[in-house]
Amino acid sequence: MASFSRRVIAWQRQHGRHGLPWQGSQDAYRVWLSEVMLQQTQVATVLRYYPRFLERFPTVQALASASLDAVLSQWSGMGYYSRARLLHRCAQAVVTRHQGRFPDTAQALAQLPGIGPSTAAAIAAFCFGERAAILDGNVKRVLARHTGFADDLSRPAAVGALWRLAQDRLPRQGIEAYTQGLMDLGATLCTQRAPRCVDCPVAADCVARLEGEPTRLPVKTRRLSRRTHALALLWLQQRDGLWLHPRPAGGIWGGLWCLPVWDDLPTLQQAVAAWPGRGRLLDPVTHDLTHRRLELHLLRWQLPARLTTAQSADVQGLLPSQARWVSKADALALGLPAPVRRWIESPPPA
Repeated sequence: MASFSRRVIAWQRQHGRHGLPWQGSQDAYRVWLSEVMLQQTQVATVLRYYPRFLERFPTVQALASASLDAVLSQWSGMGYYSRARLLHRCAQAVVTRHQGRFPDTAQALAQLPGIGPSTAAAIAAFCFGERAAILDGNVKRVLARHTGFADDLSRPAAVGALWRLAQDRLPRQGIEAYTQGLMDLGATLCTQRAPRCVDCPVAADCVARLEGEPTRLPVKTRRLSRRTHALALLWLQQRDGLWLHPRPAGGIWGGLWCLPVWDDLPTLQQAVAAWPGRGRLLDPVTHDLTHRRLELHLLRWQLPARLTTAQSADVQGLLPSQARWVSKADALALGLPAPVRRWIESPPPA
């Protein structure tokens, strides 16, 4: 075990990633932000969002005092928006419970909203030098392959057993380089489909490599099953104004500003059939979320510049509450679902 950690540390110091903007910092706010952003998101994407987010919210106090709309606006396009909502709640908890300072142990960090055991361990290791084991997806893959761990990681008991293996391999010194090294190995060499065993510093005694089937591990039988869900959206425009409303906190695109949504296209078409103006139905587009695939049908409707009082009441009576007319510039400053943002940036034909 000591040999394993020494090889990982030596490899990381010579070959690992060193130029990422959150590396080399012991600022818990910056490390925490990067860890949350990197969940379910590629490094290349995070590199675009991380500097902008830090510029807008340079401290945990700035993030805590911001509105949720402002936070979602900066997050818009990165997906998995529950992360942004929990990020906001966590910042507020750090300010109110801990006087704006992150706790310095993994156990205490894991009590904060949205910080799981692996994220807590990463912050504690990088910022406070605690010997804490991380177990994100990349690290699970490295450890399962090296040890030949073949239990099904869709079972909580198996994950617990792998946690114990991870804890057993922690070095006495160099926890920061070791933690980063495991992440780097999983991201760059010990990849899911095409591991580069020839370059791996721990390949000599890797069970999965010696057995000749490294991609067989880790085992996780529960596979993501995406079901398709159709939605109809209304692009309602009058002059330069576009109608948007905040989505309910739960469910699809919770808390984001969105075009009005109907459960199916015929219901939407029936609702607007008697409206003044003209409409055009666009070709459907698909958008993948974690557990479902959205099939989005967009109806673009252009209202006349002037409406009678009765016409205005008829239109607004069918639209969600809390909705408002916004300009394109104001819309792009809000937190928007990715497909809606793309439509607003490049409007569909009228």
